[in-house]
Amino acid sequence: MALDQAWLRLAGLRRALRQPQRALDAVHQALALAPLDFMALALRASLLERLAPDEAGRAWHEALAQRPSGELPAPLAMAVAAGERWHAEWSAKREARLDAAIGTLCNGENSDRDWRITRMRNNVLRRTRPFRSCPTHFHYPGLVEREFHPRARFPWLPEFERATPIIRAEMEALLASGRAELLPYLQYEDHEALAQWRDLNRNPDWSAIHLLRQGNRINVNAAACPATMALLETVAQPRIPGASPNAMFSLLAPGTTIPPHVGVNNTRLLCHLPLVVPPGCWFRVGAETRPWREGEGFVFDDTIEHEAANPSDRLRVVLIFDLWHPDLDSVEQEAVARIIASDGAV
Repeated sequence: MALDQAWLRLAGLRRALRQPQRALDAVHQALALAPLDFMALALRASLLERLAPDEAGRAWHEALAQRPSGELPAPLAMAVAAGERWHAEWSAKREARLDAAIGTLCNGENSDRDWRITRMRNNVLRRTRPFRSCPTHFHYPGLVEREFHPRARFPWLPEFERATPIIRAEMEALLASGRAELLPYLQYEDHEALAQWRDLNRNPDWSAIHLLRQGNRINVNAAACPATMALLETVAQPRIPGASPNAMFSLLAPGTTIPPHVGVNNTRLLCHLPLVVPPGCWFRVGAETRPWREGEGFVFDDTIEHEAANPSDRLRVVLIFDLWHPDLDSVEQEAVARIIASDGAV
């Protein structure tokens, strides 16, 4: 028997003998050897309910964070259910205390600042957790990591939103013409070391009508969308031979889910302009989940884990295009472009 389990068994015996303090001492010996053991953490929390009620809520907070997946044995499940009630009461008091401390600091004067303060609060409460940029290929240090970037950094976005009816009409006319070059969004060889989208590889359930692809204009599609192409000319898209700019109409079939994944390069962000959105469609980046809304664009970092779903019975269509991360100056953009182009663009 492992030494930590021996201490845990001794703690259980001492609790049965109604020696709670000695039982807690034994639990602490077990946790010194295995700090994240769920059984030890849960036993510690239950002992503190009697010995130090003011500390029990946080103890259950720590224990529940290590709760294993799956069904628990009946006696343990009952104890954990009681602990969850204890934890809920503690959490409510904690949330009220944090809100009182923040007070009127979140007052709508600066939406970006309000978001950061609120996100810290939610991270403390474990409503959310930090997500980091983890590109598959190219990482540039020191850039702001943010799931959805503030609209104020992209003053051209309202112009795209106002043009939504025109862009949608061009897309629908191109689809109706039968001349659109429609390709599966993902196309790679089965032997490649890419597992995050395997079920969607070469799958038409997630398709794209490319306007710009890896720096090339797809004339058959772009020629039918002059207003869309003219708008794209107003955006500072990366120009990297063999890699970008990219712009496409992304088509997600009914009942299709895109699993969690990350993009290749954190020096670029992506913009989504939803054009056709049936009810229930959603998009998650990191800790933030949003519904797509027709005509409401947003900019996000695709090197932070993200996923999407169309649970409806109709097609969902979004205009997607890439742009430089706004933290990069012109020299950095040039350096990034040269590095990616010379290394073999993806």
